[in-house]
Amino acid sequence: MSRRCEITGKGVLSGNNVSHANNKSRRRFLPNLQVTSLLSDILGSEVRLRVSTRAIRTIEHNGGIDAYLLGTPNSKLTEEGLVLKRRIARAQAKRAEKQAA
Repeated sequence: MSRRCEITGKGVLSGNNVSHANNKSRRRFLPNLQVTSLLSDILGSEVRLRVSTRAIRTIEHNGGIDAYLLGTPNSKLTEEGLVLKRRIARAQAKRAEKQAA
């Protein structure tokens, strides 16, 4: 399992530890990833994702996983995010079709 957010794509960065004597050694900056269940109103179920805490805050700010994915351009989403967005869009279209009939 890679250390990458499934929604935003945020991943591992690298840099230096710098001592008081200005010695430099390489280090890794790991993203704060959490496995969380986000409720999708359109799908009617919970979706388990491994996302960064910043992504969780962004999703909640936008009004949930459905609103966030449908309002975000495809170029800014990861492959997993695009798959989930297509699932939500299909379910939304199916629900609209059902209500129209």
